[in-house]
Amino acid sequence: MSDNDITTIDRPVLTAKDFASDQEPKWCPGCGDHAVLQQLKNVMPELGVTPENVVILSGIGCSSRLPYYMATYGVHGIHGRALPMATGLKVSRPELSVWVATGDGDALSIGGNHFIHTLRRNPDLNVILFNNEIYGLTKGQYSPTSKIGLRTVTSPSGVIDHPFNTAALTIGSGGSFFARAFDRDGKYLRSILKRAALHKGTSLVEIYQNCPIFNNAAFEAYATPENKTEHTIYLEQDKPLVFGKDKSKGIRLDGFKPVVVDLNQEGLSLDDLWVHNESDINKASILARFADAPDNLDELLPRPFGVFYADTRVTYEDALTAQINEAQKNGPGTLEELLKGDSSYEIK
Repeated sequence: MSDNDITTIDRPVLTAKDFASDQEPKWCPGCGDHAVLQQLKNVMPELGVTPENVVILSGIGCSSRLPYYMATYGVHGIHGRALPMATGLKVSRPELSVWVATGDGDALSIGGNHFIHTLRRNPDLNVILFNNEIYGLTKGQYSPTSKIGLRTVTSPSGVIDHPFNTAALTIGSGGSFFARAFDRDGKYLRSILKRAALHKGTSLVEIYQNCPIFNNAAFEAYATPENKTEHTIYLEQDKPLVFGKDKSKGIRLDGFKPVVVDLNQEGLSLDDLWVHNESDINKASILARFADAPDNLDELLPRPFGVFYADTRVTYEDALTAQINEAQKNGPGTLEELLKGDSSYEIK
């Protein structure tokens, strides 16, 4: 057969519209979920996947409505249980691109046990954790990430629970990938979602997103151009940690203690600063603690955004498949043989 005899079928180039369902999002005006949905639709064509090979699972909460708004396969599951469902799907259909949409309440409260065990198992899942530091769908109760002192319907005198640190919890649970993004920074959010999708293993992206009804302006320190320069730091592989107006500030490590320095006043150069390395779990753990704002720091640390940590290790489904293949190296058995075992007997 010659090349002229071969018929080539060209698939149309996919766009964000090909991943948008015909359902109108039922989120409040100004909710950060809208921005996350749009960037997820934008990034899908860049991944080389088709809608029929994508599955999005969710639990319960405002963020968990997301599967309805994507023209992919989707499962709207029960509260806190999206991760074990997604793990089972990935094990049985490893060729699929599997995503999980969850929130700070869904993932870290009722789903907390599934959260930590999914991270240590490392199935190849893409987990998007919408963090608005409140329960939005059930009308404003405080969540595991709510700040101390926040007054809500379930904390009328102010929250007294110490909040979860999602980054520290992820890394401490054995997670192989953690990144943080912000709903209002669409271009950057899109790049982080793409990085997460390309990671082989469980990628966890925490997205700060605004709830204008029950916890408005929770992340205002990172929202406006003026505030962002002083309160945020964007992580770039093999680049020094710099921030502030004209990139005039940086982070140094004094042992294991991060220290804010002024490059214009202290005679320091970029060579004196902490250089980011995504594969360094010790530095990733220190970065995770920037959000805790300990009292012993001379100056408040900026909030990091970007990829904190990325590690390559075997995925759960690959390890399980290898184990099954080893058990069947002499050929597959039958159900009857399994039930009889090696020491069965007959009664006559």
